[in-house]
Amino acid sequence: MKIEDVDFFYLAMPEIRDIGDGSQDTLLVRVRADGLTGWGECEASPLVSIANWVTPKSHSACKSVRELVLGQTVDSPQDIAALSERVRAGGLDIAQTDHTFSGLEIALWDLLGKWEKQPVYQLLGYERAEPKTPYASQLFGDTPEETLQKARTSREQGYRAVKFGWGNYGRLSVEHDRDQVAAAREGLGSDGILMVDAGTVWVDDVAQAKARLPALHDNNVYWFEEPFIGDALSAYRELAEASDGVPIAGGEGAFNFHMARHLIHYGKISFVQIDTGRIGGIGPSKAVADYAAETGVRFVNHTFTTHLALSASLAPFAGMSQWPICEYPVEATRLAVNLYHNELARGDDGLVRLPETPGLGVEPNLDTIREYLVDVEIKVAGKTLYSTPDV
Repeated sequence: MKIEDVDFFYLAMPEIRDIGDGSQDTLLVRVRADGLTGWGECEASPLVSIANWVTPKSHSACKSVRELVLGQTVDSPQDIAALSERVRAGGLDIAQTDHTFSGLEIALWDLLGKWEKQPVYQLLGYERAEPKTPYASQLFGDTPEETLQKARTSREQGYRAVKFGWGNYGRLSVEHDRDQVAAAREGLGSDGILMVDAGTVWVDDVAQAKARLPALHDNNVYWFEEPFIGDALSAYRELAEASDGVPIAGGEGAFNFHMARHLIHYGKISFVQIDTGRIGGIGPSKAVADYAAETGVRFVNHTFTTHLALSASLAPFAGMSQWPICEYPVEATRLAVNLYHNELARGDDGLVRLPETPGLGVEPNLDTIREYLVDVEIKVAGKTLYSTPDV
């Protein structure tokens, strides 16, 4: 299949709130070839990636993604991998390239699955997709009382696992954070799986993270996520060595395989969390899953946005039964909820299963695209390099 056409759609809620909710806008990618259409999403600032798609060439390692992709042939997973390397080399000096190409790479897997009439997970070599236990991923409440109620609601909705993160956690006192975690545990119940996400709040301050460990230990927290930025390998390692049985998780910010590998190898994390919309797509995510299996680290998806992103993030570890848990967004905006006709709904047993249909099995709602579409035009030297495409 020859890549004939690629379109980027910048979608956004009417109001963007200053909270850690990545579902407030999105960059949707449509790829067309041989009469078929594939869809993907970038987990990135939409306008920056659009500029990356069309930017004029600066030199041999600083080219637009468009120049590197259009007209290329994709007939196999190996072709997608080769194109990924072509884009990496040609966009080496543009920091946004991995994020931009992530959504396009996901769309290529969706396209290839439709071409081969197979689900993406089968193209990755899995015979079947194992059901996953979803954890209700949400923000901490502003107060422990609000967090308590949110945890109770999740339990009433049938979730056996819940993660709370961001909000004001780590920004106030140790006592406040202790009360937040205790409230989450009380609301979820003693038998529930509870995770805590610090949202990189301490950058590389190990002392601040260590001060939170007693409360995490006392409340039987399943993992302590992203206390530091992803590059703070020595901080991750020091905390892991002092964590007193509280597993450390990280990796959602990795934008290539090597960053994730370093967190595993040097940062000594116990859980590696990969976002297909950031790391370069489904192929690099699968490479991290394979490496995690080799090294005894547990792999889990990262996604806080839509069900297309969820399907893409589950495919890389779909057939790995030793990792039965997955992130499942429960506080998405109307944009994210309404963007697709079909969702990966929980079954009667509370588990999530990937679709058996070709590709990623999630198709967009064109009316929603039209409703939230942001009109953009980029001109350079009087020439229009990008204008919002027709839906």
